[in-house]
Amino acid sequence: MKLTVVGCSGSFPSAESACSSYLVEADGFRLLLDMGNGALGELQRYIGLYDLDAIFLSHLHADHCIDMCGYFVARYYRHDGGRCDAIPVYAPEGAEQRLTTAYGDTPSDKSMSEVFDFRVLTSGAFRIGPFAVRTEKVAHPVETFGIRLEHDGRSLTYSGDTGVCEPLVDLAAGTDLFLCEAAFTHGKEDIPDLHLNGLEAGAHAARAGVGRLVLTHIPPWTDAERNLADARAVYEGPSELAVPGTVYEL
Repeated sequence: MKLTVVGCSGSFPSAESACSSYLVEADGFRLLLDMGNGALGELQRYIGLYDLDAIFLSHLHADHCIDMCGYFVARYYRHDGGRCDAIPVYAPEGAEQRLTTAYGDTPSDKSMSEVFDFRVLTSGAFRIGPFAVRTEKVAHPVETFGIRLEHDGRSLTYSGDTGVCEPLVDLAAGTDLFLCEAAFTHGKEDIPDLHLNGLEAGAHAARAGVGRLVLTHIPPWTDAERNLADARAVYEGPSELAVPGTVYEL
């Protein structure tokens, strides 16, 4: 299993990174976790526009899904080879309407579903290509899911956006790599059920007994190094900041 960080900025793109987007590959299958602002352009550094096999959207905030509107254009209006077949898109309920509204001028109210096969997420276990998948609802103002992927004895867990959340600890238990949001700063922001700070992300990783912690979704106004230091204060395993272009082989 191979993870490539496509984008990792929170809330809006920074000068160095697009918003949340992570490419996971195994056995020739390519799954994209989220497609936030700027991610579609960055994704083309790593694969072709039409090489994805499935997409997972953790939730429907713009910094995790808005580049799906641009991807709709690429798939719907493709001139070379004709319109693309519908790609599976695993997303919370209402994704088709959300993206249609965001685009604002689709040929019909069903045009999105002509190139995106929307599949409504719930908490549970299922398969996406070669991956054994488990999803859990996490703590965020809109319906949001964390995801755990397992393949060939290895595992990766992505938090999505969340505040302090017991189901996330259970989801990440013993995972090899924990890609966890850390948007807030300890002692600065304290808003329940919205985001984690570095200390809380580290505490979740420690309680879950993960093999490696990678902090992501850190907004441009947040001191990423401070969040990493806070995480390391409570989590003793390997830890680092997500950086665009970084590849992890699991």
